Amino acid sequence: MGKSTVKASSVLDRVLVLEMVRVTEAAAIAAAKLIGRGDEKAADAAAVEAMRKAFDGLYIDGTVVIGEGERDEAPMLYIGEKVGGAPGKGPKIDIALDPLEGTTITAKGGPNALAVLAAAEGNNLLNAPDVYMEKLAIGPGYPQGIIDLAKTPTENVEALAKAKGVAPGDIIVCVLDRPRHEKLIAELRQIGCGVVLIGDGDVAGVIATTNPDTTIDMYMGSGGAPEGVLACAALRCVGGQFNGKLLFRNDDERARARKLGIEDLDRIYQLEDLAKGDCIFAATGVTDGSLLDGVKTTRDGKMTTESVVMRASSGTVRWVRAEHRVK
Repeated sequence: MGKSTVKASSVLDRVLVLEMVRVTEAAAIAAAKLIGRGDEKAADAAAVEAMRKAFDGLYIDGTVVIGEGERDEAPMLYIGEKVGGAPGKGPKIDIALDPLEGTTITAKGGPNALAVLAAAEGNNLLNAPDVYMEKLAIGPGYPQGIIDLAKTPTENVEALAKAKGVAPGDIIVCVLDRPRHEKLIAELRQIGCGVVLIGDGDVAGVIATTNPDTTIDMYMGSGGAPEGVLACAALRCVGGQFNGKLLFRNDDERARARKLGIEDLDRIYQLEDLAKGDCIFAATGVTDGSLLDGVKTTRDGKMTTESVVMRASSGTVRWVRAEHRVK
């Protein structure tokens, strides 16, 4: 992973990078107590409450720009909510978060559930509406512009295969396992691609393209727009390319986008349109997955976590394993 050319920021202090891990750890531990219990809402509520409380211990003046929903939809960590223990005093930071990315996964005890957040200086993260987004992502090491949502899935696979020096059938694509992706999956298999289907958790799916150990070359398909911004924050830190286009099902969703200042509803967003400047990405595994191990309870009652935290300005990626004494 090449070192980023983003200038270091005085606002996102080095200490804050590791403090963000404490926040995702708290959310993951809270959610982990409900793994396999079949209650999505309870697992999400536990993660939200724990993350909100953990933010209170940070010396920041934070604003949630991507959260659990708008104020009338979410009791905590709603869009526009102030977080942090130093309102009006600490550094002003915008925060995108998903306290439990994979609520269904957690309720069913499946893989790849995460507690996730990104932090950046003001106006560096797109305040994306809670709508679907068509996504296309690859990892680092390829010429810029080789993927394009304006092209067909076949054309994008062929372009990546050419850049990688392999046949299209050697490309492996990650796709959310949804009925809406039946035609996409059929097209990919028609050209011989391997298709890795995931039940949920497309932040982990996008990030998987950056890790050779996953063997995943490309991510395709539609998922939540807020999760697209979170994934782009990670790609900003480790490299990669991303295309995203907002998808609207009705006039209400279009109005929601305009309310957030989005005028061009047909725009194809590039990576730095969604996450730019210096930013921090942190994630802690809730259940075991391709990116991180999940929360475990030891025989002596402690809980172990595995996290990753990245920073764009330095290109640093830290893997953090921790033991927690939980009351």
